[in-house]
Amino acid sequence: MTTYQRPSIEQIRELFVAAGAHLYGGEAISQKEHSLQAAWFAERNNEPDTLIAACLLHDLGHVLFDENDDQLKNGIDDRHQIRVIPYLSALFPTEVTAPISMHVDAKRYLCYADSGYHRTLSAASRTSLELQGGVMLAEEAAKFLRAPFAQQAIALRRYDDAAKVIGLETPDFDHFLPRLHAMLGKDA
Repeated sequence: MTTYQRPSIEQIRELFVAAGAHLYGGEAISQKEHSLQAAWFAERNNEPDTLIAACLLHDLGHVLFDENDDQLKNGIDDRHQIRVIPYLSALFPTEVTAPISMHVDAKRYLCYADSGYHRTLSAASRTSLELQGGVMLAEEAAKFLRAPFAQQAIALRRYDDAAKVIGLETPDFDHFLPRLHAMLGKDA
């Protein structure tokens, strides 16, 4: 496993600035817009700070590891949700990192549990679903639901799915800084 020096909020902020230039996984918005929308939707629904932070940071692995749409086109699962955890765990508590690590499995679970959910996925999300293991089987779904933070991962997934609105104005990254600073080092 790769180890990381403790990152800073400023380094994460710089990654977000860079993310403005990267399209989000086959979608028509940038990685930055996607993450800000997910966090803003969670904030508007009065979610806990930890879930808002998870929404903001859930796809940081794409930017941190300079992943791009070519991987999806070439049939590669980038495992962004797992690869980013050592980096984020140096700063944030499990309440932030666990839902991030589980948000892909939450998509797989929702495809199993909600008969209409699959139809709501974008074409890019349906493609990545197959690369990520496809729809869960009953045994996998039951195990997923028993895991700590499964409900938070499902909530994150719902915000993730909604956060693909072209041209939507949201607060910028700095709006979320007080929330991020408030949880630094807790459980890390």
